[in-house]
Amino acid sequence: MRRRILQSTLLVVMITALVLGGPLAFTTWRLVEDITRAELTSALERIVARVDDDQMLDQADQAAVSLAVPAGGQLTIRIPGRPVGTVGAAIDGETVSETLPFGSGASLTLAEPLSTMRTQQIQVTVIVLLLVLLSVGVGAFVATVTARRLANPLSDVADRAARLGAGDFRSAPHRHGIPELDRVSDVLDASATALAELVQRERSLVGDVSHQLRSRLTALQLRLDELSTHPDPSARREALAALEQTEKLTAVLDELLEAARLARAAGAEPVDLRAGLGDVAEEWRPTLRAANRQLKFRVPDGLMARVTPARLREAVGALVENAMRHGSGSVTISARARDDLLIIDVSDSGQGIPEELVPHVFDRGVSVNSSTGIGLALARALVEADGGRLELSRARPPMFTIFLPVARAEDVVGKARPSAIPR
Repeated sequence: MRRRILQSTLLVVMITALVLGGPLAFTTWRLVEDITRAELTSALERIVARVDDDQMLDQADQAAVSLAVPAGGQLTIRIPGRPVGTVGAAIDGETVSETLPFGSGASLTLAEPLSTMRTQQIQVTVIVLLLVLLSVGVGAFVATVTARRLANPLSDVADRAARLGAGDFRSAPHRHGIPELDRVSDVLDASATALAELVQRERSLVGDVSHQLRSRLTALQLRLDELSTHPDPSARREALAALEQTEKLTAVLDELLEAARLARAAGAEPVDLRAGLGDVAEEWRPTLRAANRQLKFRVPDGLMARVTPARLREAVGALVENAMRHGSGSVTISARARDDLLIIDVSDSGQGIPEELVPHVFDRGVSVNSSTGIGLALARALVEADGGRLELSRARPPMFTIFLPVARAEDVVGKARPSAIPR
């Protein structure tokens, strides 16, 4: 888009320069000639004012007349019945001249070298062309600045929309000073907040429903298990059949919950934690350095997690931002492997979280200071969307821990490609 804006603006500037520059240069060329001839005519009028008639011409002060002749010019005096007189040096080559009659049939002709006028014409025309080129350069600079000012915000809005589609529901406080684009950013932030709340409610509902169903099914299984020991054979037989159906229903519930979890993590892929978390560290290190704080990065090579890269970056970024806003001292990002899980720790050296807020630290709207209180809730939602878990593993000094599934071997190696030629 930046190229199109720049090309269209430069095209307009070039057309304007051609349409106006050509006629302006031609007009300037003619104007110099008109000014030169006007100066010659004015000089002739001054001379005629000194030599009003034939009698005065003989007595004319030659020195005074020569003062009115421009440098390098020549004055020719023609009076009927008398020899032609000249004042000034002879001119070689072409000349530009003006003639003014006076007296009884007499005339004065003032000429100067044509090369002098041509030099002035070329100089002025070059200046005009340079001004046209300068206007083109200024137009190109303005076009570049305008294209960047429009294209960069549009790219930011597009990236924001892409992150929203990837599950990043954090608001973007940066605005661009363009009312229309800022309005789009406001709408995206409002949509992100609404989607985050919707996803959070959906996950809470799924969790509550699954917990309630499991509790009811467990109670039902216990009652049926008791009935399976009833002395009546028919009652015992029906109880065992019902118990079998209950176990099948439990298995179906587990499959549905697993399918829902896999659907949420459909965009997950094998990610090298050192590379993925390294991007987060590089993003936040300058901000922490500006606050005279340090970011420590302790992630070994070879840790492959099955996650959505954008969600992982945004979740860890939210934890680092929380440590920067509410913590103190160095911020540490570390990772390690344990069994079939990968563990990411984000900690700082601050005073930690008050005891009364520990059970509610991931609740939306809960904050130690005056922040919005949605960062940790969104971080947990992003991690859970990929089948992971985010917990507060230590309150003072604070440490947040992310548990992620390890990438499977078939995810890393990839499926074999089908043969291009059927056999």
